[in-house]
Amino acid sequence: MAADSPLRPRLVAGAALAAALALGGCARSGVEPPPVPHDQAVAKVDGRTVWLSDVRGEAEAQGLIARGAKLDPGSDLFRSTLEQLVDRKLLAAEATRRGLQNDAATERRLAAARERVLGDRLVETVVAGAVSETAIQGLYKEQMKAARRAEQIHARQIVTDSEPEARATMKLLAAGAAFEPLALRRSTDAATRFNGGDLGYFALDVMPPGYAAALGGAKPGQVVGPFEANGRWAIVKVEDRRLEPPIPLDAARPQLVRFLTYDRIRDLLETLRSHAKVETLATPAAGASPDPATPAPEGRS
Repeated sequence: MAADSPLRPRLVAGAALAAALALGGCARSGVEPPPVPHDQAVAKVDGRTVWLSDVRGEAEAQGLIARGAKLDPGSDLFRSTLEQLVDRKLLAAEATRRGLQNDAATERRLAAARERVLGDRLVETVVAGAVSETAIQGLYKEQMKAARRAEQIHARQIVTDSEPEARATMKLLAAGAAFEPLALRRSTDAATRFNGGDLGYFALDVMPPGYAAALGGAKPGQVVGPFEANGRWAIVKVEDRRLEPPIPLDAARPQLVRFLTYDRIRDLLETLRSHAKVETLATPAAGASPDPATPAPEGRS
């Protein structure tokens, strides 16, 4: 790992710089942060260890991987994230060498960074207890009971360009011709004619106008039509009717986890606020002076 790897502009942005200086404070104290169980050292920067968990945590913080996901040490993503951490340690060490950790503004940023870390750890701890497999499955069952499932129809169609063609096709079906071969020979719908006119399962509200009125009361095995739809003529055979299948638990899991997470965080914050005295002092009146950190522009004569 080269010590002079290119600096990345993103590392000097507000939150990243605060974190860098926080690491610099650790370096100054000489206390090595303990690794998590079964952690692995992946680099050293002037004797300071970068752990596998550090790289994975940074990738999670940037949204590059899901929380708790594995990160392959041989991947490009791992290497690029490790380079960023090396640069961060170099920046933090240089900031400490220059004494920036003693600057009043730096101390406030370090305090804010500490609060963010502590808040994040509290949320992680609380959420870990709330978002259990039992809670996920319980919420899934509640949602399935409350869900309104639409009716779906499985059907086949033959589409023609004119009403006479459609009526002629209908006569062939009435005489005993099989639907699927007729769809291949006579249907003009390129999307379905080669699979026997099969439309699969669908809800009527996603079909072109005309289908809902024609198929609303049709029963499995019934042939309906011809009817006009989008300037052409359709004959439809209903194969089956069913309620929309429920969403599988695995497909719904990400949304369930998000809901449980936000719900638990909201409850936590409501409880904390109910026991705290919060006073909002920033109530500037109209025409008030701007932020004191921003000099007001000089007036023109």
